[in-house]
Amino acid sequence: MSLNEPSKENLDIIINNMARQLQVVNRSIMNPDDYDLDKYEELKSLHDMLQQKGQLSVAETQAVIEELAAHRK
Repeated sequence: MSLNEPSKENLDIIINNMARQLQVVNRSIMNPDDYDLDKYEELKSLHDMLQQKGQLSVAETQAVIEELAAHRK
């Protein structure tokens, strides 16, 4: 499966993967419908960074969530 092509399905996958990795309890803040496909490249880069990083500190998790909030519609 390649996530390189911007599509609604791929956007759903990367947002859900990030929510799972960030252990977001309130999934409503990570609803894929709240993110615009025009921001796919930025969101994909964030997703890739999370995949490479693995474990995050509390401060890093907060920073990623704040970055995601900046990309919401």
